[in-house]
Amino acid sequence: MTYDWLVPSPEERVRWDVDVLYGPWPRHHRDVDLAEVRARLARSPVEAALALSTRGALFDAESGNAETLRDLADCPELRPVGTVDLRDPWGAEERIETLAAAGVRFLRLFTVEQGAEPGFPGYGHVVDLALARGMVLLQDGDPRRYGPALADRGARVVFLDLHTYLLGDFLLLARREPGFMATTRLLSAPDSVERVVEAVGASRLVFGSRTPFTDISPQTLRLRYARIDAADRDSIAGGNVEELQG
Repeated sequence: MTYDWLVPSPEERVRWDVDVLYGPWPRHHRDVDLAEVRARLARSPVEAALALSTRGALFDAESGNAETLRDLADCPELRPVGTVDLRDPWGAEERIETLAAAGVRFLRLFTVEQGAEPGFPGYGHVVDLALARGMVLLQDGDPRRYGPALADRGARVVFLDLHTYLLGDFLLLARREPGFMATTRLLSAPDSVERVVEAVGASRLVFGSRTPFTDISPQTLRLRYARIDAADRDSIAGGNVEELQG
């Protein structure tokens, strides 16, 4: 017996995944190196991704960023993402300058791992530095907590942890903030993707899987079966990220 959903479909193809990591991650008891992550992506419907080494989040931002830039230089399907240590806002100035000089356009903030609350001075300082250099923020955590801190700044933000349960609050934030976006990773309810498209438009969603710590297939299948038109699906699968990259 065969099942239709096991047969790859063009509606599953994803040009850009914004949420890819490599290296150790204690919460998941995993240590997946770059070669294995690339192999997983090659076997998936995902063509390209924004990625970074977990060293920058867990150990040292400077050496982690250097590792990401060095490792991905020979990976045409991967685009580097930078990070900073939110507990060291003085050091973050140099880190962001270095990333900007290297042409890095995306800065991922690990507020959960680094214990940075949205009202902390260091967090606000890092956000100011990144926005002044035109960077796009990849923001973890609850968008209800970090969204108000990022509002009214003209910020372009991709919320990485938007859960279906938080969707109503995100839509209220996104309606007044044209730069607020979210990934599809946790929008698992039958109508979550459709609700975002209907309320604020497909331009507010991008594909994110958090490979290799979560499976890719549930996310690509969710996009495949979303009740949206082909143009909206194309935007979510890659067009929106291509616009962010300029």
